[in-house]
Amino acid sequence: MELLKVEGLKKSFGRTDVLMGIDFSLQKGEVLAIIGSSGSGKTTLLRCLNFLETPNEGKITVSGHAVYDSTDKKRKSAKEKRENQLKFGLVFQSFNLFPQYTVHKNITLAATLALKNTAKKEKMTGAQKAAALAEIEAKADRLLAQVGLSEKKESYPCQLSGGQCQRVAIARALALDPEILCFDEPTSALDPELTGEVLRAIKSLKGGDRTMVIVTHEMEFARNVADKVIFMADGVIEEVGTPEELFGAPKSPKLRAFLQKDKDI
Repeated sequence: MELLKVEGLKKSFGRTDVLMGIDFSLQKGEVLAIIGSSGSGKTTLLRCLNFLETPNEGKITVSGHAVYDSTDKKRKSAKEKRENQLKFGLVFQSFNLFPQYTVHKNITLAATLALKNTAKKEKMTGAQKAAALAEIEAKADRLLAQVGLSEKKESYPCQLSGGQCQRVAIARALALDPEILCFDEPTSALDPELTGEVLRAIKSLKGGDRTMVIVTHEMEFARNVADKVIFMADGVIEEVGTPEELFGAPKSPKLRAFLQKDKDI
């Protein structure tokens, strides 16, 4: 089943064109790796998917529902915008954890705030609110166990390693059950010895219905984990295919040069 479809996506900043007509689709449960040199448009594409940037043109469809369409001039309500944003979860390069909160509260915060709004609108009873809050907290415990950090539940971000912080960020992104989980260079802020633990945590998420889009500079990880790979260059998709196709028999001269450069580093 086609979960995500991106059509004709364009984005510019002033006179600088960063995305120049991006088209691709993703099936439910697939893992997509996006590779390319700095400045190719990878992160801007991810930010457009997560509504951190607004495209100039194009259309983004999730499960048959257009979450963004530049031709639709109808103003979306705040509720519609929020629902569309929640279809995507994003793990940032630099974690973006709240330093004043414990690991557990970092994970439960967004869901707890959403519960307050829901409780007010739906006039939930005290018992209903308590039950919903208990489920939020239990879910956070399950996610911490999944990323191997149960023992750090009451720790603060300053007490964790970079790799541990990134694993907390992954758990936080999963807490709101996004349909598509996105990663923006999840290991770029880490020392080499911490990179492996984060990549293993991401790899453990693969399977079932988990759909992921990963912008990465880790070529071996992309080769081993992705179902589909996109190579971006100069704001366009230069080549797309399976890991075997892109890494084993690249057609584009730009991709061949990129992969050779990666080998030489």
